[in-house]
This record gives sequence, structure tokens and C-alpha cells, in this order.
Amino acid sequence: MVGIGAALVVFVAAVLTVGAAQWVWSAPGERDLTVPERVPFAGGAEPEFHAWNRFHIRYYAMALLFLAFDMEMVFMYPWAVVFVREGLLALIEMLMFILILVVGMVYAWREKSFEWS
Repeated sequence: MVGIGAALVVFVAAVLTVGAAQWVWSAPGERDLTVPERVPFAGGAEPEFHAWNRFHIRYYAMALLFLAFDMEMVFMYPWAVVFVREGLLALIEMLMFILILVVGMVYAWREKSFEWS
């Protein structure tokens, strides 16, 4: 029951913080922006395309591959600490993890996900 009370306090604090932030950002004068003032800043140049422009599906496949190997590094750094204590068992577990990622990379290579044309 104590955990629920603490969670409720955190939730109420978050709601109050969001409400206060919205109140501060809705200050008078902010709504009277002209059209050029509402255009996103792009280094002084006019934007060439809309910000919600769709990207080709190849970018998403590359992003997923990047995330997979980025997460590999997130798991490998703490593993180095555990390896000192656990020894051979930790090494076998990491080799299995890397093998799964290599199988995914070989599949992506076979499907030609790395080619842009």
C-alpha cells in the first residue's frame, strides 16, 4: 500500500508540473505570432519540404539495424563487469547473444537491406 501512495504522489506531481508548464507557455502575446515567425528555423533558409515528409522504407530498415547493434553495445558494457565475476558462463551467454545478432545481420544481407539502389 505504501508503494501505491508513493506512486500517486509522483503522478500528482507530474500532472501539476505539466499543468504549470502549459500555463507558463500560454503567456499572453505568444499567440499573436505572424506567419514568418511560425515557420521553423532552418539556418536562415526557407524549408525545402514539409517537416512531416515521408522517408523511403530503406531508412527505417537501416534504423532498425542500427538500433539492434546499438542495443548490443548497451548490453556488452555491463557484461564486461559481470564477466569478471561469472567467467565462462557469461562468455557463453554473450557468444549466444552475438550469434543471434549475426544471424539477423546475415538475413538482412541476404535480403539486400544494406544496398541503397
